[in-house]
Amino acid sequence: MYNLILLNKPFNVLSQFTDDNGRQTLADYVQDSGFYAAGRLDYDSEGLLVLTSSGPLQNRIASPKHKLAKTYWVQVEGDITDDALNSLAKGVSLKDGLTKPATAKKIQEPKHLWRREPPIRERKNIPTSWIALTIKEGKNRQVRRMTAAVGFPTLRLIRYSVGDWTIDDLLPGEIKTLTVAEPLPSKKINHYQKPPKNRRFNKSRGKPRTKGANTSPKA
Repeated sequence: MYNLILLNKPFNVLSQFTDDNGRQTLADYVQDSGFYAAGRLDYDSEGLLVLTSSGPLQNRIASPKHKLAKTYWVQVEGDITDDALNSLAKGVSLKDGLTKPATAKKIQEPKHLWRREPPIRERKNIPTSWIALTIKEGKNRQVRRMTAAVGFPTLRLIRYSVGDWTIDDLLPGEIKTLTVAEPLPSKKINHYQKPPKNRRFNKSRGKPRTKGANTSPKA
C-alpha cells in the first residue's frame, strides 16, 4: 500500500516546503511530515500536485520514462486554430528538441473554475480560448513554450490530472489523502479522507476555509 496526498496547488505557491524569500510553500497547505512532491509544478502554475512518502513511488510518478500522462487546462491568448492544435499534437520544435506527440483539443472554460488572484492580463479586442493538452514528458515550462511556439501565448495554466488522479472536488489549497494498492495510478483508489461538503472559498487569499479538514495554513 502507498500513501499519497493530492493537492490543488494555488497560483504563486512553490512546489517545495521551504523558501528563504517568504513566499508561500507546500508547508502552508500540507502538515503531514515525510511527504515530498512527485514532480514539479511551476510557481505561476496551478492545479494538481501529487505528494508521496515513498521514494521509489515518487520517482515512478515523476520520471518521464514511465510516460505518465498529465493533462493541463490552458487559457491562451487568441482564438486558437485547428492548425495550431494539430501542431501541438504532432510535436513542436523547441530549443531543447522536438516535443513528443500529444493530445490537444479546444474546450470551453472549465465549469466551476475558481477565480485566480491576481487575474490574468486581458486585452480589449483580443479574445482568449481554452485547450486541454495532454503530454507524457516534462521539459522545463514545456506547455507555455509549446503554445507560444504555435502563436498562442499561455495566460493561465492549470494541471488537471496526473494519470487517473485529478483535481475534481478540490478547491485551491485543499488536499485529499489516499492509499493506493498500485505503484502507479489505477481506477482502484481507496479514498480514506474525502473533501468536506460544506466549504467556503476565500477568493481574496486564494485559500479554502473548511470545517474538519486538514487544510489549515501553517501558523
